[in-house]
Amino acid sequence: MTLLRKIAFGYALVLFAAASLNYLPFPSIIDAEGRAFGVFALDLFDDSLHVASGLWALIAALTSHRAARIFLLWFGAAYLADGALGLITGSGFLDFGIFVYGWFEYPSFLIKLAANIPHLALGGFAVFVAWAFDRP
Repeated sequence: MTLLRKIAFGYALVLFAAASLNYLPFPSIIDAEGRAFGVFALDLFDDSLHVASGLWALIAALTSHRAARIFLLWFGAAYLADGALGLITGSGFLDFGIFVYGWFEYPSFLIKLAANIPHLALGGFAVFVAWAFDRP
């Protein structure tokens, strides 16, 4: 199994974990207002996005090096763009937040940054490894 396939498999695990956050019985993860880690609220759209992305990652990892690279490039670009849009507008497009909520004001830029770091980091790393480690 190539490095990109292993990384895609890791993404599947991370995305499935993200989808399960709302359903874990740990009050330290979801606060009284329904926000994960006190920063962002995950809803059905978010959970569906994470499960679909996780399935895509898993299928790509199990299929081939080329499928894993395509996943990492496309997933990475989409999540990176979503995180960037979230920094600008407070809402992303992948979970339809920009269409449902429009521009959203966070109490501070640091909270807005914390809410978008997961997509920026996942997307940026995926694009980077797809280009930097493209070795079958």
